[in-house]
Parts: sequence; structure tokens; C-alpha cells
Amino acid sequence: MKLDDQKLRQLGLAVIQVETQAIAALAEQINDQFVIACKLMFACKGRVVVTGMGKSGHIAGKIAATLASTGTPAFFVHSGEASHGDLGMITRQDVVIALSNSGETEEVLTILPIIKRLGVPLIAMTGNPGSTLAKFATAHINVAVEQEACPLGLAPTSSTTAALVMGDALAVSLLEARGFTRDDFALSHPGGSLGKRLLLLVGDIMHTDQQVPIVPESALISHALLEMTEKKLGMTAIIDSDERVIGIFTDGDLRRMLGKNLDIHKTPVTQVMTPNCAVILANILAAEAMQIMERKKINALIVVDEQLRAIGALNMHDLIQAGIV
Repeated sequence: MKLDDQKLRQLGLAVIQVETQAIAALAEQINDQFVIACKLMFACKGRVVVTGMGKSGHIAGKIAATLASTGTPAFFVHSGEASHGDLGMITRQDVVIALSNSGETEEVLTILPIIKRLGVPLIAMTGNPGSTLAKFATAHINVAVEQEACPLGLAPTSSTTAALVMGDALAVSLLEARGFTRDDFALSHPGGSLGKRLLLLVGDIMHTDQQVPIVPESALISHALLEMTEKKLGMTAIIDSDERVIGIFTDGDLRRMLGKNLDIHKTPVTQVMTPNCAVILANILAAEAMQIMERKKINALIVVDEQLRAIGALNMHDLIQAGIV
């Protein structure tokens, strides 16, 4: 069959429209049952165990991951493996969320008696309020959809999207209820670029001690150039007699002075420096340093203490190496 470009666009748009309608309809299900489910998870002393089979199992895994990364300890248990030993992962302190669009998935129903014996609260997420799973549950969240986006009505599409969105609604509601912060989020994501942006401080990556380019305000341009060349940061701080930063001399300042025919061996660097330059404290997030550089269109910052004395330096290359950019 020949592929028709316009037809492909129409099919793709139709899927998005159907699933958009399915998501919009979920607003009616943010009801008392949703509130009960949130309270059960909020009060949970153990872990939230999310389970499901097939495509529902994939969505259950994602919901568990989202809960875990937003302040609600959670993990996924495959319903098929649960009755072959993995039920041992569930304790009396836990809460179980079971996903099944039909509410009649055999592997899920098989473990219900054990969940009841343990006295574990069960949150069911199904598309069938009259199903066995829905009736068994402590709280049932209806994620029924009018139609699947699959034209055959067979492949779980709208139904899995609806379940995923409802899982996000639960997770974010709990996040807010727990007062979960950006710092809390970063602590559970230390390895990736997100964690670095939320945790890494200027003091963690700045150049210090003899690596910091500094010249006194009495220095000539030639002295400043030697300092810049030696320290290789493309700039040098200019300090007064109290060691406070009064300006910066950068590669950009050097280019701007070339047309002035100045004698670099006789001219003080204070005549060509940038006064009142941008500085930053060591305890500020490195990501904020990047924002300052981007906003001011500069490539380097001097790090100062509370008395404006230079204690470090960093440039855009340092931020790139640290994974901030």
C-alpha cells in the first residue's frame, strides 16, 4: 500500500484528538475516591506497591517510578510474578495500587486474597466500576475511556494514557501535600544533569587559591595580560588595597582597547577594566551562575566572600564540564 502523507497526518491527529478527549473526561473522576486514595498513600508507613499486567503493567511501572521520585516511596511488582514469590515484597505497612482496565485480569485477581489477609489497603484503577477488582478495592478510581485511539479498538491506547495521567495526578497531589521541594527532588536525582543543576554549588566547581587570576589596581595592562595568560580563564580580577574586587579585565576588554593605541606597558589596567562587574557567592547554585552569564552575555564570573574579596573564579567552560549547560 502506498503511503499518503496527508492521510498519515490525519491519522496521527485523530489519535491525539481521541486521547485528548479521554484525558479531559478524567476531570470528573477527581472525586471522593481520588481523595481517599491520596489519603491512604499519604498515611502509608511502608511503600506503595504498584502492580499490573501487560500494558497496564508498563503504566504501573511508570507510576511507581513517578511516585518514588516525588516523595512517595514506591516500587513495581509484576502481577504474574507476585503469585510466584514476589508477594513477599508486600508488608502490612504498605498500600497496593492495582491497574487493570477490565478489572478482571486473572493474575491481579489471584493475589487479592493475600492482600486482604495482610490487611493492606488496595487502590484499584480500572475502566470498569462494576468489576471484581473495583468492588474489592478500598478505593476505586475510574479511568474508563469512551474509545481507544486504535481504530480496531483492540490495542490499549487511550486507556493506558488515561491511567498514566491519573497516576501523575496522584503523585503530584501527594508531592504538594508532603511539601516536597526542588531540593528534595534533587536528592533523589543526583546522578543526572537535573541533579547537578539542582545541587551543584559554585563553590563545588570554582577555581581556587593560586588558580584565581588576580592583579592589584596599580597593575599595568601588561601585568594583567600575563596573569590572564598564566591562569587561562580569559579574565582577571582587579582588587583594591583591601583585596576587594573593584573590576574585571577580560578578553572582551582586551579586544575593545586594541583600537585605542594604548601602551600596555604604561597604562594601568583600571583604565580599560570593566568596573562594578558581576560577582557571585560560593554558596549559590552553579545553575544560577550560568543564568547570570547568559543574561549579562559574559563568559566568566569572579567568586567573592561577603566582603567582596575574591576567593574563586569560574567560566562557562567550567559549567559545561560540570554538566550544568
